[in-house]
Amino acid sequence: MRFCWKVWAATILLALPAVGVAANCTTQGELLAQDRDALVAAGGRMAMAVTQQDFATLQGALLPAVAGEWDGIRGVVEQAAPLVKGGQVQIRNLYLLDATSLTAPADTQFFCSNASGSLTVTITMRRLPPGRYAVVLADAAGAALGGQMGLILAWDGGSALAWRLGGVSVRQGVFDGHDGVWYWKRARELAKENLSWGAWYCYDAARTLLVPVDFLSSPNLEKLGTEQAQLKDSPQEAFPYSLPDGPRTWKIHSLGLDTSLHQADLSVTYESTGVTDPAAQRTEAVAVLGALLKKHPGLREDFHGLWAYAVKDGKRTPVIELPMAQIP
Repeated sequence: MRFCWKVWAATILLALPAVGVAANCTTQGELLAQDRDALVAAGGRMAMAVTQQDFATLQGALLPAVAGEWDGIRGVVEQAAPLVKGGQVQIRNLYLLDATSLTAPADTQFFCSNASGSLTVTITMRRLPPGRYAVVLADAAGAALGGQMGLILAWDGGSALAWRLGGVSVRQGVFDGHDGVWYWKRARELAKENLSWGAWYCYDAARTLLVPVDFLSSPNLEKLGTEQAQLKDSPQEAFPYSLPDGPRTWKIHSLGLDTSLHQADLSVTYESTGVTDPAAQRTEAVAVLGALLKKHPGLREDFHGLWAYAVKDGKRTPVIELPMAQIP
């Protein structure tokens, strides 16, 4: 059996719109002491290896079925170095997933409820083989960029390690000192001021900062998504977007959150007039970015800067990144 671990190695596992099989999940508070201790030990050891860039430990713990994906996993860990630098590992949540009732790999959904049933986290996985698995969420507490980690563990009872590494995801937990809760509150403030574009991307920032994986859904995340979807005049259906700028009109193909500089930037993809001289390209890009901020001033206050990507004849070219203060 071959598990589709490659998607995890690329840092995310996409949740499916429809899932055919439900399996059992045990949350941290309901775990037996021996299971909880084993997961804390295994997850803590692997999370510490991520923070310390200890590739020997991670490769030694790798599930044999995903040995071929080691280069991708190593790349994820290397890119995580600045996110977790200076942090101390703290386990946030544990989920024990029992899919032993499966008879073949299947798209599988786990409903992880607390003892009272008042809170349910949903974990969705693609092409999951029969077996026991765990999701460990951990934080690099004290790290300047607030690194947060999601580890996928798989039970391998035939080995001395028992719990082996199946995948890892690492995300930033703060932008310029602000966490996901701050951006969520800010999104609500902007929504009340009818600054829907700023609110929309603050919701996106909040979602990015609140959880390190994309295959997990919770009531809080669902509430955030509902609030975002209810914004009036949001950018959700705006693109391609016509942006008047004096005698010209720019065509904006897309606008999205960009964290490549570990800042809350936005990337702007627009239709270029076809200029090729670097100075002319820069002038054009600055004009597009300035026009966008004049139209949607709410973007300026809460985001670090804008990336400009020019499109011509189907080719997308990065032009410039500018902090907000440098955009007229």
